[in-house]
Amino acid sequence: MGEVVYVSESRIERRDGPNRAAFLPGEEQPTFYGVHGAVAEHYGVPEGAFEVHATTLDHVVAAAGG
Repeated sequence: MGEVVYVSESRIERRDGPNRAAFLPGEEQPTFYGVHGAVAEHYGVPEGAFEVHATTLDHVVAAAGG
């Protein structure tokens, strides 16, 4: 096994309900995660109860496609 060349210094803060803020290297502003649409419905989050944000899954899929 080779030497470690990178360790991500990321931090997640829980906000209200399903919402979280991710503080990521290279970004001055936090990235927000939450639920929307069918995901919110699946978890029983009432429409309009919280600010809508992309899910972590949305970001993983977008990153894999990049």
